[in-house]
Amino acid sequence: MVQVSDQAWRVFHWTCFGIHRTRPGSRALMPLPSSPRAPLARTTLLKMGGRIGVIIALSTLFSYLHMLHTLRTKALAQLQQHVTERSAREQAIFVLAEDNHAFLKKALEERIRALEREDVSARFDRLFVRLPDGTVRSRPELVDGSREVQGFIAPHVVIDAGFRARFMAAYDVLTWYGRALSVRFNTIYINLMEGAIVGFWPWAPSWAQQASSDFSITDYEDYALTQPKNNPERKTIWTGIYLENVSHAWMASVGTPVDVDGQHVASIGHDVLLDEFMHRTVNDHLPGAYNIIFREDGQLIAHPDLKLEGVTTPYNIPHAAEQPAANRLGSKENAAHLRDIFERVKNRAPDQTLLELPEYDEYIAVMRLKGPGWYLATVLPESMVTQPAFAAARYVLLLGLLSLLVELIIMYRVLQQQISRPLENLTQATDKVAAGDFKVALDTARHDELGQLARAFQLMADEVQRREEALRQSNENLEQRVEERTREIKELHTQWLQTARRAGMAEIATNVLHNVGNVLNSVYTSAQLAKDRMAEMRVDHVGRVARMLEERQSDLTTFLTQDARGRHLMPFLDKLGKNLHEEREQIISLLDDVGRYTEHIGDIVKVQQNYARTPRLHEQVTLEQLVEDALRINAAGLTRHQVKVVRDLASLPPVMTDKHKTLMILVNLVSNAKYALDTVAPGERLLTVKLEQVSTDRFRIGIHDNGMGIAPEMLIRIFQHGFTTRADGHGFGLHASALAAQEMGGSLTVHSEGLGRGATFTLELPYHPVLPQQAA
Repeated sequence: MVQVSDQAWRVFHWTCFGIHRTRPGSRALMPLPSSPRAPLARTTLLKMGGRIGVIIALSTLFSYLHMLHTLRTKALAQLQQHVTERSAREQAIFVLAEDNHAFLKKALEERIRALEREDVSARFDRLFVRLPDGTVRSRPELVDGSREVQGFIAPHVVIDAGFRARFMAAYDVLTWYGRALSVRFNTIYINLMEGAIVGFWPWAPSWAQQASSDFSITDYEDYALTQPKNNPERKTIWTGIYLENVSHAWMASVGTPVDVDGQHVASIGHDVLLDEFMHRTVNDHLPGAYNIIFREDGQLIAHPDLKLEGVTTPYNIPHAAEQPAANRLGSKENAAHLRDIFERVKNRAPDQTLLELPEYDEYIAVMRLKGPGWYLATVLPESMVTQPAFAAARYVLLLGLLSLLVELIIMYRVLQQQISRPLENLTQATDKVAAGDFKVALDTARHDELGQLARAFQLMADEVQRREEALRQSNENLEQRVEERTREIKELHTQWLQTARRAGMAEIATNVLHNVGNVLNSVYTSAQLAKDRMAEMRVDHVGRVARMLEERQSDLTTFLTQDARGRHLMPFLDKLGKNLHEEREQIISLLDDVGRYTEHIGDIVKVQQNYARTPRLHEQVTLEQLVEDALRINAAGLTRHQVKVVRDLASLPPVMTDKHKTLMILVNLVSNAKYALDTVAPGERLLTVKLEQVSTDRFRIGIHDNGMGIAPEMLIRIFQHGFTTRADGHGFGLHASALAAQEMGGSLTVHSEGLGRGATFTLELPYHPVLPQQAA
């Protein structure tokens, strides 16, 4: 459905339904107040653009998450594949070395057994010579070290027939196969356990002549590793990396023990140069990743940050802090990072090749190289996965925003042409109608919602014009009707004032009669008690005593001392006097109460008179005494109803308040509580009066009874004028009391748990302590 601007709808509605606001005699309608208008097309585009933008943002987020998952899966698969392929390539040289050793071991054993039956002394002496330093070396004039095998025998070695046979057997085997094997290995040698070595070193053709006389093969790790005590399984074993002292190149050696007839006689060895291996490990890696190689005991073989210049010992990962060159990785952070990688690899499951290092946001693919058993690990930062995903998501977002911009431009042109301009014409038409010009021309030929709206508006303008003509005619008689109605209202107002004045007078009279009635009950009760006391006085006893004394006047002394009745006459007169005195005091007290009640009646009348004049002034009041006065006024009724009164009155300093209004309220509350207790058994009727100060500026008086209670639906009506729950009640007392409490700035409230559960009326008034000058 086509959207229509709010102003257009307001004008349409006002024009159709607001014509009654035209003043009599006016031809023009009241114009609408002008306010800034936002173009509909722009507002619509902003709303639609915002919603579409949210959709694009959500789509971009989901795309990013999907691409992140896809790229992570692909990257990890590629990482595993890279490590698998890389390990297969790098371990080939080690596997080949072990295969060579197996072949050479078999050939050496066969050659040793063959030469043990021959005399090789002449050939030995022709090829080797003992030098003045005691060593036996290849003859330099006969040997081209770059193409032939060289030999070195330490001075301490005993050269016997068996040794010559084993030495020449090693020489023959290397002569036959050394050159072929040197294509892949720079060094091929055989160690004889007595302390001799035979080798093919094309890269060091004069090695046998340059070796020092104290050179010993026992100083090398591969010699010790092939000993039976260190290699009981008699398998091929690899050394760690070391810096060779002649070539000054980093290499690793592999040794295979050779046993003949159960005796360890020799070991076959290869030296694998590691410079190219290390360089390839550091520089040939996946984009953004890096490779490291380390041995199981933590010896580091290759690392991008490892510095080997000027050092002779390898770097050990677990013991980096104990090494003199602990900073060979560039920083302590790099060393700690490498240590965490090492620990993670060491603690992995045997078949686990892909690891995660969350504290560094890295993935690690690891494989163990066959042969030396070194770990090849490739470390890939997670950023190499998230960055492509973020970049792709950014392109998606940019393309989405660009598409949104193009769509908004197209939509803007369409909205402006199809909706904004027709609505603008409709708005201009509403302004003309509001100004009183009903001649409008709109495009009613359209068959959409705007065309329907234009036709409806045209019909509305014609109808409004017709109604305005009718209204102008009816307005001519409007003033006369208004004057007549005004006179009627004035007369009704006068009658209402008279009625209100009579109602006010009646309410005042009712309040006076109700409050006076409460006090008159106490006056009547006190007068009746005084009458009863007077009736019970033993005045006739005085006359009888007087007649008796008059009869005995002649012998009064004898009568009072000797007659039985005379002796009792004086004690009787004493008791009679005391009794008459007590009766007189009680009658005087009852008459005092009548006087106070009469005074209170006068005060009630004065309070009601003050409604028509200025408010009554506050006077100094002792609250505890005021509560006692209210109970004393109702004392006769409470006694007659057998009500037990419990007092919980706090001793408060005198306050300034309207004494007689407060007393009137308390008298009403106590009187109502008395009647509420009629439904309770006489021995259980209980009235509790509590006086307390609730704050520094408020005090509270609570009247609680355990009588009939109040139903919940009656609580909201209890203070209404004329509402009562008693058959003989009038409903004036609580209404007047609530009004009096409000006039004094306080409140009168009621609480009841329901019928049969008693009620509590609470009077809360301002606490105005007596100031020193007021007390004076």
